[in-house]
Amino acid sequence: MSSEFYIKVENVVAFTALGKDISLTRLVEKIEDVEYEPEQFPGLVYRIKDPRAAALIFSSGKIVCTGARSIEMSKEAMHKIVDRLRKTGLRLPKTFDIKIENIVASSKIDAKLNLEEIAFSLEDAEYEPEQFPGLVYRIREPRVAFLLFSSGKIICTGAHDIKDIYTALKKLKNKLEEIGIKVKPVADDKPSDKDKDDKSDKTKNKSHKTKTRADKTKPKK
Repeated sequence: MSSEFYIKVENVVAFTALGKDISLTRLVEKIEDVEYEPEQFPGLVYRIKDPRAAALIFSSGKIVCTGARSIEMSKEAMHKIVDRLRKTGLRLPKTFDIKIENIVASSKIDAKLNLEEIAFSLEDAEYEPEQFPGLVYRIREPRVAFLLFSSGKIICTGAHDIKDIYTALKKLKNKLEEIGIKVKPVADDKPSDKDKDDKSDKTKNKSHKTKTRADKTKPKK
């Protein structure tokens, strides 16, 4: 059995500062499919399809890119966005730093978690089921937050690189095993042992019901 976690990157948030003022009203005139409502939000929203991502562009020259599913795709999206801005006539720097602000990733373990017991046993854990169905657990190094759900699904947020996610998941595994929870990582798109058992029971019940209906419909001799 592999002890390695399977992770799926759900979202990457990247940031850059171009150091140039940008006229957002000019972009509205020059670029199609942008959203700009300054009375509600100071930034302009610009979406691209390949890679699929959305940019928040501010008049200060700062850009936040969100929605990409990998660090590489996020950086590619940022470069495409800046290239599109250049085509409107803006004189922007050819090179610029891109900083990864946040990676949101999901993982799963083959376990039904009792979140109330975990909240009672772990420090830095918060669980308020009347407000949110997941338990929030924070660790300090690397500085990330986990959302744990009773199904065994885990969401990790706050990481700046993929290595941080694996390091944090290993620490979470150790903490859960310290309080008596067996941690068996599984791929999120594969059924867990519990799911297989539930499916098997449902199949058996369905087969039994079908057989019962068939017996009832047999003519009496």
